[in-house]
Amino acid sequence: MGLKESKYQTQYSHRTWREPSETKNMEEEIWGKIEKSNPSIQSLSSIRALIINPSTSKHIISAVFQTLTQYLHQQQETHNLENQIQNQNQLHHYLKLLCDIAAHHHEFTPTVFDTVRSFVMSSGNSQFKVECLSVLLTIAEHDENLVSAITEIDENDVIELCYDSSVSVRSWILRNVCKFGIRDEILVRVLLGFVNDPYPYVRVIALDGLVKLSKSVVEFKNGGLIGEGYDRAVDLFVDSNACVRAAAIRVVCEWGQMLPASGVEVEEQDWFNSVFVQLCSMVRDMSMEVRNEAFVSLGKIKMVSEDILLQTLSKKVLGNLKERKFPGKISTKFLDLPASNAAGAFVHGLEDEFYEVRRSACSSLGMLIAFSVRFANDALNLLMDMLNDHSMVVRLQTLETMYQMVTCDRLKVQEAHMHMFLGTLVDASTLIRCAARKVLRLLKLPFMKIFKSSINGLLTNLETYPEDEADIFSVLFYMGRNHGSFAVSFVTEVSQEIEPSCEGELKFDNPRVAAILVLAISAPLTHERLACSIPTKVFSYAIPFVGRIAFSLRDSVTQDTLLAYLYKFSRITHIPGTESSIEDDPSPVAGGKLPLHNIDEIFNRVLPLQQISNEASEDQFQKDLRDIRQTTFPPTHQRKVIFTDEEAEISITLILKMVAATWQLIKSGLIDEVQKTLRSCREELATVVVNSNRLNGFLAFASQYIQVVQHVAEIWIHFLPLRKFQYIKTGMLDHLLEKLDDNLRKLRYEFSGLNKEEELHILELVLLACVLRLSRMEICCNVNTMKRLRSTISHIQLLCDDLQIEISEFAGELTKSLSESGYRDDDALSPQLSFKRLLGLFSLKDMVFNGILRHINAELKVPGNDSENPFPFVSGMPAGVTIQLTLFNITENDRLWLKMSVQEGDLCQYLFLDLNHIKGYDEINKVTLSVPFYNTPKAASFVLRALVVKECSSEDVGQMARGFGGPKGELTVISNITKIYMVAAKTTT
Repeated sequence: MGLKESKYQTQYSHRTWREPSETKNMEEEIWGKIEKSNPSIQSLSSIRALIINPSTSKHIISAVFQTLTQYLHQQQETHNLENQIQNQNQLHHYLKLLCDIAAHHHEFTPTVFDTVRSFVMSSGNSQFKVECLSVLLTIAEHDENLVSAITEIDENDVIELCYDSSVSVRSWILRNVCKFGIRDEILVRVLLGFVNDPYPYVRVIALDGLVKLSKSVVEFKNGGLIGEGYDRAVDLFVDSNACVRAAAIRVVCEWGQMLPASGVEVEEQDWFNSVFVQLCSMVRDMSMEVRNEAFVSLGKIKMVSEDILLQTLSKKVLGNLKERKFPGKISTKFLDLPASNAAGAFVHGLEDEFYEVRRSACSSLGMLIAFSVRFANDALNLLMDMLNDHSMVVRLQTLETMYQMVTCDRLKVQEAHMHMFLGTLVDASTLIRCAARKVLRLLKLPFMKIFKSSINGLLTNLETYPEDEADIFSVLFYMGRNHGSFAVSFVTEVSQEIEPSCEGELKFDNPRVAAILVLAISAPLTHERLACSIPTKVFSYAIPFVGRIAFSLRDSVTQDTLLAYLYKFSRITHIPGTESSIEDDPSPVAGGKLPLHNIDEIFNRVLPLQQISNEASEDQFQKDLRDIRQTTFPPTHQRKVIFTDEEAEISITLILKMVAATWQLIKSGLIDEVQKTLRSCREELATVVVNSNRLNGFLAFASQYIQVVQHVAEIWIHFLPLRKFQYIKTGMLDHLLEKLDDNLRKLRYEFSGLNKEEELHILELVLLACVLRLSRMEICCNVNTMKRLRSTISHIQLLCDDLQIEISEFAGELTKSLSESGYRDDDALSPQLSFKRLLGLFSLKDMVFNGILRHINAELKVPGNDSENPFPFVSGMPAGVTIQLTLFNITENDRLWLKMSVQEGDLCQYLFLDLNHIKGYDEINKVTLSVPFYNTPKAASFVLRALVVKECSSEDVGQMARGFGGPKGELTVISNITKIYMVAAKTTT
């Protein structure tokens, strides 16, 4: 039906420009023909074309609704066994059309909802009831006012469908039973009743329903019921179907950890050990899916004894655990679960033949190392071996686990480890090298020999992969700051390498020299006395490299601040160019004759750089550096220049023309040249400073647009012939596509004032992103992408009609190809449709602006709160938080939400920001809100992450319901992320 539907919709939409009377006559004519032929399957596409067309009159929609309702009643009355399949198919399509009426014509939504609900109450056909319930849920997702009506459906009617003889009916009801207003205890009993269903997939759905229920119910009052569910899940560990055993593992993990808090008399530590050992018994299962699920669940256990953890790293049973046993079930009073089940669990996982299992084992190790220092040290020996794994995914996860260890001070490296670890710095994968440097950045090295080998490893990385220079310089900077005395010793040893040649010239093209200079200038940050150990000329040598170094440290320090820092330690007291020309001062590096005004003031502001010790946190270090960014230099050293509006607009337009000119280079595969050009464009854009709100929006949009083109260039290389690019990182393609979608969403929804030409340009890029995804369907869900593709094409056609211009060759050929090849009812692609052929037709045009752009963003602050001054809270009770919001360029059509989530990620809360109560819609609105956070966890302290998000109200994205009262559509972040520190209030008895 999808192809016919698209054809009719396209033909009809092209006629919407006619006069209203003529359009109305056409609607009447089309509907008359449909009525005469009765609503058959063949005419359903025409009916839907009328429904989804926004210009169709209410009279026609009402007639369609009445006719569909009448035929549904008739089909119900004439339903018999002989025409069951045919009638059921028609009933499905009729209900789908009623759902379309509710979605596209909101004035009919309550009527459609009540009509379909009446079918649920009156029909005796269970399959038809399920179809109706599905429609009701879909309608309620689009209309929050009807959510409560879903919970009012009689729970007995829903539970009765759970016991239907049809497997499909049982499966659907059990999968969605939590959405209806069924009491928790009854719901648990219903799900428990189906964990032994004859059909394995019904058992899986019932088990997953129990897991889902454990997350939504704060506390079960019936501990015996939880124990019964735990025991039944343990029994299913021997089920013949792997999917059932995997689902049973999830229940044991979640429900097992709920038991101590549910009133069951068990010793907490022993019971958690019991659940852990129970899961360990499944790591040798014959099914990869089951083994993988077992290791994922092991990482979720909240408490384990050290001796049990150590046993998982040794295949030999430890002496103190040989006779130890745990309860296998709640209902079993004797001890029947030997602790030896945990023997070598992680050893088996890290040696598994499937990379998925090895990855999960590595990940779980990272989550468990916080329980024991000894366990972390022993696990490190196994993890080092995993750095040689043939799978890049496993190596990457191993480094991520090491990063978790170093952040919680559990990574104690030894000299024997370093050779294997430093080998990752020259790995062929950029991701691996970056992850290794991420660990090295925070690592505290105990000996000079280890430090020296680490620095040499980074320098080898730089020589082998010069494109990593910026990140390597940043790591060297932090390593020098954290190991000041080691850094001075190393620089002293290699000082001859950075000396000028006999002609007095520095080796400006030598990255190794620049790297050593970065290490040298970072050493005094530990203690000022270390600066005396480094010759002042070394700081002078670094001045010509200041732009290169500042770019690498751009997240921490500005170029001007770094330059002042180098001048201070090179003992230069005046800078050329303040009162005389360069000709008057032949030696600008060594110093000239003219004093620099206010140099003492600048040096005093640089002083905090020297006072950062090894104990200072990275966050505090970055804060101190940012505090001195206001340092001002004479005009000759000022990088940013304030433009007039006209100059700024011309400059930005020229930069965007240069961006468009890179398209031919992208298609030719010259990606390195493209990236250099785009980086230059962004750097040039950063030099433009304007005071106009209109041009600020233009500037922000241009920066975001360049980022989109950068992502397209990074993705495009994956579609070039492999013989030219053997090093392609295909594992990153899905991540790059997600980043492209996210940045395109920002272009569309974070800027107001886009005219139709600018909107058309962005939609062409959205179309390109869809085609890129569909060209590699193995990494994406093509159903949602096809919906976005069809909606975007329709939008482009309407814009072209309004602008009275021809549709682009790329979009036109894509529309034609979809019509010829088509897609089925489930939105699956026809196999003969080749999207790769269409990519060659796309062309990136110049981005021309004619309107006024305003950047929609927000700033969020929490006054009086930091890690040393947390807010008090009582577990289980709402916690009040005072938040200061500054909103920029918000309009009445924007739907903003304040998102607050616990840092670990489980608990999340959305608060709708009603702009009608926030002082209207000005360019800048400031407001202070007192916000309650309801989901306070049972913890001594926690950290909230607060940010402002904007809901993207677009028809081309799938609805993503996030719970009652939360946002329905996709979201884009428009503010900074602010941490809110909370600590449990002390109670007195």
